[in-house]
Amino acid sequence: MRKLAIAVALSTSLLASPAMARDGAFYIGAEFGPMIVEDIDFDLTAGTTTTSDAITIDADRGFDGDVIVGYDFGAFRLEAEVAYKENDLDTITNSTRIGTPNSIAAGTRTAQGEVSALSAMVNGMLDFGDDDGVQGFIGGGAGIARVKTEAAFFSNLGFIDDSDTKFAYQVIAGIRAPVSRGLDVGIKYRFFNVDDIRGVNINNNTTEARYRSHSLLGSFIVNFGGEAPVVEEPVVETPVVETPVETPVAETPPPAVPAGPFIVFFDWDQAEITPQAAAILDNAASAYQQTGNANVLLAGNADKSGSNQYNIGLSQRRADNVRQYLSGRGIPEGVMTTQAFGEEAPLVDTADGVREPQNRNVQITFGPGSGQ
Repeated sequence: MRKLAIAVALSTSLLASPAMARDGAFYIGAEFGPMIVEDIDFDLTAGTTTTSDAITIDADRGFDGDVIVGYDFGAFRLEAEVAYKENDLDTITNSTRIGTPNSIAAGTRTAQGEVSALSAMVNGMLDFGDDDGVQGFIGGGAGIARVKTEAAFFSNLGFIDDSDTKFAYQVIAGIRAPVSRGLDVGIKYRFFNVDDIRGVNINNNTTEARYRSHSLLGSFIVNFGGEAPVVEEPVVETPVVETPVETPVAETPPPAVPAGPFIVFFDWDQAEITPQAAAILDNAASAYQQTGNANVLLAGNADKSGSNQYNIGLSQRRADNVRQYLSGRGIPEGVMTTQAFGEEAPLVDTADGVREPQNRNVQITFGPGSGQ
């Protein structure tokens, strides 16, 4: 009987399924985490003589952070990114004697200073996996970066304090997962590269180096828009009673015909009445006036994305909120009964853990066998 009631409801109303997908939505985000810089080798040109790898700088672990703005086309995302990276220096090694008149013998010493990179990139990403669950992604980006190096052998004897802006590229991989309707969290690896960084050191010698870094970032992404659910109000048909040609002196009135059933849907992990659900409930309250004070059963349900115990409670809260709404629209409390099924009676059979919008509902039936 309950399956039949569900089939009737589906034939009279379009299922309201809130847009959980990231597809077709803009998003913004912030990312931050630790990073390391590969050893930076400087070629040094003095006059017409070039010494390869004359200076090698080793940096401590630093940090990497960015802000991103993007658009999700579906399996592909396009985003703009501004990022900043910074590391303090650890050691500086010169392979040959450096500098005049304060000539420094070859060797490794504790370095002073820092290296940083400010970049503006355009990234493309390919996503893998369910759109409303855990997804993996890979991608890359290209843009420009300003790399600045401040390095000194001693506090009173520097090596370089200069910067250069060059083409940069990066390779990205990671995973992300939704924690609410509009928020994703994730972990992302980033390899970042800038070649042919040129500068002038304190002795007016030309330097050339390469900057490479590896970052592990935590991501917080807020999604906007997406396709809004399209919901049509159910059509409630009033039964037509034919009038006989000759009316008997004592006519027994026809029995009240049960109305409905009606189904209202809820957002994921929510029990609040949505505007679409309110429109359906208003129709249900109007139809109740035709039932002759019939009993009313409110059956709450949930999808399988949480534990069964939690979903029973969530289903009960949904049924209670529908009961409170209908009471405010003229249906007496005494004729309504709530029942929480949790994930035991889904409209759409799914595997455990799947967020199925059609299974987040309350089903309202009138007439004999319903309510108390």
